[in-house]
Amino acid sequence: MAHTFEELKGKTVAELREIAKGIEHEAVKGYSQLNKEHLLVALCKALGIDTRAHHEVKGLDKTAVKAKIRDLKKKRNDALTAKDSTALKLARRRIHGLKRQLRAAMV
Repeated sequence: MAHTFEELKGKTVAELREIAKGIEHEAVKGYSQLNKEHLLVALCKALGIDTRAHHEVKGLDKTAVKAKIRDLKKKRNDALTAKDSTALKLARRRIHGLKRQLRAAMV
């Protein structure tokens, strides 16, 4: 049975130990002595599951926003070399605003 990180995270220590009992892998050796945090990491390593939480962006075109941020970073660098403080401040504020929009749209 294929498990996901979120599914394993929602299980109790006893349930995780039952899963570990059926796995022959170096990472889960001594599973009965591990607490939930360490057991979860060991199981993910043994099963080849990614432990990072992946976020989705809802209601926003992430690639378009990131493209705008890249363009603004180029303008920011140009403003730095030209020592144009008003253009620099404007580019930084726009980058900041776009990054906030991305973070707010993440689920």
